[in-house]
Amino acid sequence: MHNVEQSGTAPWLRRLVAIAVSVLAAGLGYVVLSLPQQAAGLSQIVQAQLHLSGVTNPVTAVLLNFRGYDTLLEMIVLLLALLGVWTSGEMTTQAEEATGAVLDAMVRLLVPLLILVAAYLLWVGAHAPGGAFQAGAVLGAAGVLLLLTGRRPYLALPAWLWRLVLIAGPMMFVLIAIITAVLTSHLLQLPPGHAGLIILALETAATLSIAVTLTALFLGGEPPYQEYQ
Repeated sequence: MHNVEQSGTAPWLRRLVAIAVSVLAAGLGYVVLSLPQQAAGLSQIVQAQLHLSGVTNPVTAVLLNFRGYDTLLEMIVLLLALLGVWTSGEMTTQAEEATGAVLDAMVRLLVPLLILVAAYLLWVGAHAPGGAFQAGAVLGAAGVLLLLTGRRPYLALPAWLWRLVLIAGPMMFVLIAIITAVLTSHLLQLPPGHAGLIILALETAATLSIAVTLTALFLGGEPPYQEYQ
């Protein structure tokens, strides 16, 4: 009994969690097995409305126009994940080791290339595979590389500006949602004549937010205020 109390988790609670997870897994398995062998999906509906989306890539049309609120929720979930990490405390500081010449040269070569690739993925997403999440992931990888070599990109700008970039993606979605709700009475229903530019603005803000969020997650905690204010 003493050992159980020391462990901090009662046996009944672990059994309850195991049962709940098992029921959830069984339910998901049943749903997957119940899916039809062949399904037309929504591809025909999307193709029929693609000319109204402002882009020619059906994936981008769905994520940024037809089902934009799904992408908004994904952005919020990613932001909440970072806030959850930050609630655990400040990042752990370790003594920096000198980076080798090979790693330093590689970072100097790769970071500008990754930034260029991210910009390309952002732009090409309107008519080919790409978009904000792919571009943000590549740009976030550039930030992680900088951190691995001891560089601290969050020191280059004030803390309030980094926080503004973190929420830029979700806030841009919310702003567009409010405007479209007022003008069209529909949430995130983009006007066909301006949908392309609006999607580009949404994806640009989302790319920056995703990149900074992924880089901040790599730190494992909130950067100390005294370091970057």
